[in-house]
Amino acid sequence: MKIEQIYTKCLAQGAYYIESDGEAAVIDPLREISEYIELAKKSNSKIKYVFETHFHADFVSGHLSLAKKTGASIVYGPNADPDFEAIIANDNDQFKIGKITLTAIHTPGHTLESTTYLLKDEFGKDHSIFTGDTLFLGDVGIPDVAQRYMGVSKEELAGILYESVNNRIKPLSDELMVYPGHGAGSACGKNMMKETVDTLANQKKINYALNGSFSKVAFIKELTDNLPEPPTYFPLNVKLNQEGYVDFETVLEKNLVPLEINDFELLSESNDTIILDVRNQKDFIDGHIPNSLFIGLNGTFAPWVGTLIKDINQKILLITPLGKETEAITRLSRVGYDNCIGYLKGGFKTWKKNKNKISTLKSVSATSFVDTLKVNKINILDVRKVSEYNNNHIEASQNIPLSNIKNELDDIDKEDDIYVHCAGGYRSVIAISILKQKGFENLIDVAGGFGAIKKSNLNESCYSSFAQCAS
Repeated sequence: MKIEQIYTKCLAQGAYYIESDGEAAVIDPLREISEYIELAKKSNSKIKYVFETHFHADFVSGHLSLAKKTGASIVYGPNADPDFEAIIANDNDQFKIGKITLTAIHTPGHTLESTTYLLKDEFGKDHSIFTGDTLFLGDVGIPDVAQRYMGVSKEELAGILYESVNNRIKPLSDELMVYPGHGAGSACGKNMMKETVDTLANQKKINYALNGSFSKVAFIKELTDNLPEPPTYFPLNVKLNQEGYVDFETVLEKNLVPLEINDFELLSESNDTIILDVRNQKDFIDGHIPNSLFIGLNGTFAPWVGTLIKDINQKILLITPLGKETEAITRLSRVGYDNCIGYLKGGFKTWKKNKNKISTLKSVSATSFVDTLKVNKINILDVRKVSEYNNNHIEASQNIPLSNIKNELDDIDKEDDIYVHCAGGYRSVIAISILKQKGFENLIDVAGGFGAIKKSNLNESCYSSFAQCAS
């Protein structure tokens, strides 16, 4: 028996390849399916099933492409209603893969069709559970946005989830390994562990959903209080996963279009097209095409694309590091953005060689920022999440999370200099690129963000009283 976790950091997502005696199954695959097919080829195994734990909202799954390519059957749990041929398992249905079996355990709550799969080894012993977005390490899945749009309240879903976790998962053997659908950084939970595999025994001790520390009423309140609105693309991805999508290979062929400078310029003049710069933030600071949006490949690229570019059908022109064109298109397609109309051949260097207008950003070191803060009263915009800000922040700084910055433009000073920071220097540059598009000019990035500021000998009192650190 072989179990392989294929973890994608950008999405904080775990897919699983399971193999036994010449047969294989894949759980929650990504849209690009070549890795699963190669794994099966290496051992001359046939992919028999593609199991989906639920209709995913944060990425486009590869179930349809994988089934078409391999002849595998797609399996969903009870209540699923896909617009394509699939096996809709009943609760406790078993599926044989070589000498092992997977049992469908209906665990609704994140979504109404959410299902956990229990793996029994070749000796019939319970070995592991694949929990999707029902149970994370240290957390559970938040009530799914697509379900809420369908008229099921977040409180109802949270109550159902409490029953699923405590009545269907908690009674299982402590020895089981837990393989979740996501890890820390995913928008599908609130506070997940950085680890991606754990024992059920440990989760019963530390996970608030399993350790008895919350009644059902308290659990519902814990799960639904301060629940952020999910990115706009979530229900659109659910629709693709439920109704169908174009194969990744087709998207890549259509989108991987090198554009000469004249063609790129002509296309960029259209009002319905955006320029997306995916280079490192330091390169963007040093020079970029005016009015381009920065979201770098070196960060949580796909989720920020989905959060900040509202329409998955948006026409996109790419500026990429040389050799990263395919990666950019791949990562866009993972969240359903299939309408890249090309990339500038030769990248930003081509733009510079053509002597086109270039924009830059002003950036200062954390040390320089702290020195200024010690002697002047300055405007500080903190674009971290509310929870990060509440945990620790510079007194008198203004908090507008990056995810909401377009909705709060009127609250930002347009006249005076504004120092912008996040946690590490990635989100702040995204924020500044957005603000510059909206006519803000007096913006200064704090390189390295709050992490660097904390290391720059700023008096601890400044985090609680701005008045004590300004003259």
